[in-house]
Amino acid sequence: QVQLVESGGGSVQAGGSLRLSCAYSQYISSGYCMAWFRQAPGKAHEGVAAIVGGGGSTYYADSVKGRFTISQDKDKKTLYLQMNSLKPEDTSVYYCAAGTRTTWGCRYNSPTEYKYWGQGTQVTVSS
Repeated sequence: QVQLVESGGGSVQAGGSLRLSCAYSQYISSGYCMAWFRQAPGKAHEGVAAIVGGGGSTYYADSVKGRFTISQDKDKKTLYLQMNSLKPEDTSVYYCAAGTRTTWGCRYNSPTEYKYWGQGTQVTVSS
């Protein structure tokens, strides 16, 4: 059982930056994937980025590529999402998730492949 706790959300103006953190309860090996998803009101979960456990390869949705960076600090057992050049359409509740790595690797756009989820943190970007 992996417990995940997000923090770092808040309100920011367009063009600003935020860094989200996700503290997890146990060591995450390369046999796991970790990811960030977001969900706006009335919409389904949208994959943002994924990383191979332990700080390996990273994958991004086209909508955030070049603006967001996913990273992991194994010693601190913390996953990060650095968000730059924020846009109003980035407004959502952001969730971190962890799951066993599948034969397809770490896919950011497949929420059903992630068994463990945090409670979410709100990000609001105003124009």
